[in-house]
Amino acid sequence: MAKPRIIIADTDISYIIPLQLKFVEEFFEKIDIEIITDKDYYEQLFSAPQKADILIVSEELYDSSLQRHNIGNIFLMTEQYEDDKTGDLNVNRIFKYTSIKEILNEIIGKSSEALKISAGTKKDTQIILVYSACGGVGKTTVALGISACLTKNYKRVLYINASRLQSFQRMLDNKSFITASDVYAKLVNPSENIYNDIKHVIRQELFSYLPPFKAALMSLGLKYSVYEKIAVGAKKSTDYDYIIIDADSSFDEEEAKLIDIADRVVLVTRQNEASVFATNLLVSNINGANSEKYVFICNDFNKDRDNALISPNVTMKFTVSDYVDKFPHYDRIKPVDLSNESSIQRTAFLII
Repeated sequence: MAKPRIIIADTDISYIIPLQLKFVEEFFEKIDIEIITDKDYYEQLFSAPQKADILIVSEELYDSSLQRHNIGNIFLMTEQYEDDKTGDLNVNRIFKYTSIKEILNEIIGKSSEALKISAGTKKDTQIILVYSACGGVGKTTVALGISACLTKNYKRVLYINASRLQSFQRMLDNKSFITASDVYAKLVNPSENIYNDIKHVIRQELFSYLPPFKAALMSLGLKYSVYEKIAVGAKKSTDYDYIIIDADSSFDEEEAKLIDIADRVVLVTRQNEASVFATNLLVSNINGANSEKYVFICNDFNKDRDNALISPNVTMKFTVSDYVDKFPHYDRIKPVDLSNESSIQRTAFLII
């Protein structure tokens, strides 16, 4: 079977080499990759009909005539950041100066069939914990947005809202609670098979999610550890590519267990002093908080407000990987709306 043909065309050698290396690391001996840095050679090559699975091309070299060739996916690397806009069909625009990892993830997400990813080694289910050092930072918004983005990038996602008193359902179309008494009876004394015992109540809108409970955990006699057991069972089932756990903001033994079982932890903060101070304290109490397991995101960012994350008066114990913009009409926003926001998309790509 012929290997997928990938062409990367850009006259900027210093930029193109890291991207080439990333492809080789991920798909060694599984793809045929061609690197073109000479403009004259590029024009000569495409003066004749070409067939390729993926073409990654700079704005300098791109021309709409490329669409006359037999190319599965064209990725146009833009010099200035724009949302996914193009005047040409079947052309995906990617901001050139996003991280190489994010660029590769977006290309893979939109070209999985061409790259024959499903035929290769399947990655294990990943548990992603979305967590914060204090309330009110928009953690649930980020978690639901990540869930929606991953789903739209062909991932199977289960969202679990691990709050002691849930209110996430306000952002969903179906706001109804789990009502079946037999489900609550199983949750009170969960077995090792609790996920299989209750999976029939899992709903799906854009992504799969565990519906809200009809009352707070304390009122129902449920232990917080039930969320951990459901997540671990869901991971063992291999029903999903990603399990997104949206955890409470408290820091105790139960939250520490969720951190322990997570493959990645997204720590959400805001730019105000109180949130930054609380996040610094949390980092001081977590071993290995500066490892690759942890991703720090500033949510609800407003460039016109003071930003304590870059204040000379604050000693930072963490580094923010990206900023999620402040959303207008926040009270009416839905997960599908979040999935169209570029800053949420970037956050989702950071964890793939």
